[in-house]
Amino acid sequence: MVKGKKEKKSDDNSKETPQDMPKDVEKKLKGIKSKLDKFQKKLLDKFEDYVMGIALLPPEKTKEGELKEDINVLILVDDTDSQKMTKEELKDKLSKIIEEVAKTVDKKMVTQTLILSEVWQNCYDGKHELLQLIALSATVYDKGMLSAIKIAEVHKTMILKKFEKYIVSYVLAGSLVQGRATPTSDIDVWIVIDDTDVKKMTRAELKDKLRAIIIGMGIEAGELTGIKNKLNVQVYILTDFWDSLKEANPVIFTLLRDGIPFYDRGIFMPWKQLLKMGKIKPSPEAIEMFMGSGEEMLKRVHAKIKDIGMEDTFWAILTPSQAALMLYGVPPPTPKETPELMREIFVKKEKMLEEEYVKILEKNIKIRKDIEHGTKKILTGNEVDTLLKGAEKYLKRVKKLFEEIQEMKEKKDMIHLYDTVVTIIRDVLKLEGIEKVSDLEVVRIFEDELISAGKIPAKFLRLLNEIIKAKKNYDAGKLTKAEVDKIKKKSGEFIKFLVEYMQRKRGKELERARIRVKHGSRYGEVLLLDKEAFIIHDIDHEEKEISKARIKTNGSLAVPEKSSLEELEHALANTEIPPKSFIKEPIFEDLKRFFGKDVEILVNF
Repeated sequence: MVKGKKEKKSDDNSKETPQDMPKDVEKKLKGIKSKLDKFQKKLLDKFEDYVMGIALLPPEKTKEGELKEDINVLILVDDTDSQKMTKEELKDKLSKIIEEVAKTVDKKMVTQTLILSEVWQNCYDGKHELLQLIALSATVYDKGMLSAIKIAEVHKTMILKKFEKYIVSYVLAGSLVQGRATPTSDIDVWIVIDDTDVKKMTRAELKDKLRAIIIGMGIEAGELTGIKNKLNVQVYILTDFWDSLKEANPVIFTLLRDGIPFYDRGIFMPWKQLLKMGKIKPSPEAIEMFMGSGEEMLKRVHAKIKDIGMEDTFWAILTPSQAALMLYGVPPPTPKETPELMREIFVKKEKMLEEEYVKILEKNIKIRKDIEHGTKKILTGNEVDTLLKGAEKYLKRVKKLFEEIQEMKEKKDMIHLYDTVVTIIRDVLKLEGIEKVSDLEVVRIFEDELISAGKIPAKFLRLLNEIIKAKKNYDAGKLTKAEVDKIKKKSGEFIKFLVEYMQRKRGKELERARIRVKHGSRYGEVLLLDKEAFIIHDIDHEEKEISKARIKTNGSLAVPEKSSLEELEHALANTEIPPKSFIKEPIFEDLKRFFGKDVEILVNF
């Protein structure tokens, strides 16, 4: 019970009225709400520390079956601190004062005062009328207890309707019944299932099956009542419950001591009474087990601390380091190699990272190695704090490093893109008989010799101008990342077209060096260009996958490596294709290796 604080209302009966409600009914409800608000304010001014909740009860009926005009209000009072008078005296005294307060608001307001111990005693006695009354009420003011009783009672009713023969006890527990609750506290309930007569499934299967349904019903109860507090459901099977008692499980002892049975088939209350009488005592074996559990727990704590140093902080900074190297263009190294590679590339070569960060990585790797090899037995709390602070500092710096690498790569990509486009234009013009072209003349000669002559569509002149303009804007810092990606795509289209143009231009020569194949539903080709072969795996695919392999003296091909359109273009422009090309026997095995066993060689295509 939290005292001395104003608590928020929940399940307020002042929700907006439906649009189609009759005007007289709407007016009446608004009048009731106004009176309840006034009553609540007056009551809390007097007894805020003691009032746990205020709720509007359903109207009573006359003998003729008509609804009475009375406003029935329930007030739940906390009597746990009552010492100067008996609980009955406290209830009588408060009831009279609350009645008087109600009459000052409206003569027709009828109050029913309940003290908490009375509600709980009814539960101990197997009487649940008060729980049902609260479940039917509309909450006006609540510190958490009314909501807990309401949702638990609704949930219990749903469960008993479906599984009554299996349910032994339904118990409200946790901070609510211990007097430590707040309006946002979880609502803890414990359900014990009878598994002593299970034949069609194992006890574990019964528990899992019912537990899933029971938790689902808890969510449904929350939706029905509009209560947002989490209904935290714990399900035990009866035999496990007995084992826990036998082993003196503290959680079960706490449940027996504080729990309030909302339903009980004559088992929970005897257990509770036996505990109160001191008749439930742990066995010597249980005491010994609990004595030893402290040392075991500490061992697990030390193991977890070591795990933080050996695994968590280690991987937290190692994998981003490897990612930074991959972004730079280096294959991911081993953990041992990572610090030195970070130092060589980012500290010494690029001067993008400070030495202190590499030392943080090295220290973490060393601690992990020492723990793994057993040379370091214990990791202290101070050492863990140092590791965590170092990891946080390292990650913050690596995040900035990522941005710097990305910026550097974009700059390199733009320069490479521009140089590639200019080079390929020069190579195309070389095929047209124009050997030397300066950078300043590239666009003009490209337009005069290829565009104006109708050899290449005019849209590629526009693309070229866009690429040149983008390069200038990037150098001036005016190009966004999205614009960089867009110009890369356009450059790819430009390069692809010019490569295909060169292939068409050297068509007859290339036919002497081309092996066309079919593999599955796809078509590929191998171009034998002097000392190198280029393998295009799918000639119809928009993003062509290209590899290259060295041609060995026996006619076979070496292990292929990834290539690109730019490399193919450069080879096409600078390789003399012999007047006759011969295919030697080993290359047929290579074709199977590249394209699969079912590869077919096309002739006279």
